[in-house]
This record gives sequence, C-alpha cells and structure tokens, in this order.
Amino acid sequence: MLYHLYADDTQAYQVIKPEGDWDDLSDRLKACLSEISDWMTSNMLKLNQDKTELIVFAPKHRVKQLSKYELPFDGTILSDTNCVRNLGVFLDKTLSMEQQVTAVSKSCYHQIRTIGNIRSYITENECKTLVCSLVTSRLDYGNALLYNVNSSTIERLQRVQNTAARLITRKRKFDSITPVLMQLHWFPVQYRSHFKLLLYVFKALHDKAPKYLEELIVPYAPIRTLRSENEGLITKPRDVRTKTYGERRFDRAGATLWNDLPIHLRKEQSLSSF
Repeated sequence: MLYHLYADDTQAYQVIKPEGDWDDLSDRLKACLSEISDWMTSNMLKLNQDKTELIVFAPKHRVKQLSKYELPFDGTILSDTNCVRNLGVFLDKTLSMEQQVTAVSKSCYHQIRTIGNIRSYITENECKTLVCSLVTSRLDYGNALLYNVNSSTIERLQRVQNTAARLITRKRKFDSITPVLMQLHWFPVQYRSHFKLLLYVFKALHDKAPKYLEELIVPYAPIRTLRSENEGLITKPRDVRTKTYGERRFDRAGATLWNDLPIHLRKEQSLSSF
C-alpha cells in the first residue's frame, strides 16, 4: 500500500487492474485503515470517518464497471464516490478536472464581482493587486493538473482570466484580449500550467523538490557518446498507452515540455533566472 502525507491529511492508494481481485485489495485497505486508527487512538487522536472517502479512478469507458466498490470500516461502509477533494483540489473519477474548474470559476467570478463594485474608487495598480491576490491565485492553485485536459475546460478558465484583465484595464467586452494580457505580462491559462510543470521539473533536477518528484525526473544519459548528452535533456518515458492519463503523467508531461525548451534555459542553474 502506498501513501502520501501532508500535515494532517493522508492518502493511501494502490494501482489496480480492472480484472484485479477487489476482495484482496479491500482486505489490505481495511488493514491499512485499521493500523492508522490504532495509531491515532494510542496517540489520543481520532480518525474522522466523515472525511474518510474512497474513490476509484478509471477510464471513461470503465467508470460504470468500476463504480460498485464498497469498503467496510469501523462499523460504517465507505462507498466509492464520484469526486473527492484533496488539499483543495477536486478530483473526479476520470480526472477530467471539470468539477475543479467549475469550483474555481465560481469562486473567481464572485471575487471579480466584488472587486468590480469598488473599481471606480481604486487605481489600476490597486485593482491589479486585488485581482492577483483574490483571482489569479485561485487560477494558479493546482494548475499543473490541468496539463492536456479538454480544451473546452481550459477555455472556461481563460474566460475568467480575460474578465479579470478587462476589469483591471477597463476594457470593453469585445475588445481584443491579447494586447491586454501582454500589457499585464500575463501568460494565458494553458501556458501558466505549462510554466508550473516546468518549475517542478527544474526543482526536481536541482534537489529542491520532494523526493517522490525527484525520482520521476531522470537526466538523459545515452548508452554511447552523443552531442545530446550535454544539452540538459531528461529521459522521456515510453510506456504510455493513453493520452487521457499517460500523457498527463508528471514524468511524461515534464519531459515533453522540458525537452522543448531552448538549451540555454535547460542549462540554467538559478531558479530566479529560469
């Protein structure tokens, strides 16, 4: 059983095959939860059953087939749910990120309307500060997970950014947005997610990332002497079978974006300069 910890939040997970033995996995999950509960009890803590959830991620064509799992635990039944919230990010069963984008859009538009109510009383710089603090920060949170999602999903967040940019610069709805974004020095939403992924790759290469991310980024080392061995490339995994999930894996997506960078950026040693 694998796991990740962050403060008081714990995720236990296991990769399973569609034809795998759920009973065997269920027993292992129950044993894992039982050990966690026992440890918490011995340390005068209590496992919050209301925040304990079960989800099975699956391809779209297998969602119905893999949505009937239940996990008995401490007198209750944990049923497979369609969406969970992990560190503020909504993850649905197919990782489409639709619910996350819906939540972010709703929150951002609320903030934009609130700032719009006082826009006439503040300067452009003050408005930009508020938007960056209350809107852009929400667009950027967890945005590395948006790599290669459906273009219509990204477009919804792009409309949020466009609205925020027009609020700052007081442009009309049908004015071209490209020069406005350039004026504000804002990347479009899609490229902001690329930028975030590249930052993680840079940190992983320079021992500034969590160990589990560093292990996924492998510098390219050819088996014989080639010019490319000194170009700062990283190894691109080949065992990818699907675009929906495989192409979005951190090691695959990171390698794809990193190897497309100009060589002077790949060779950069300073994070601020990068």
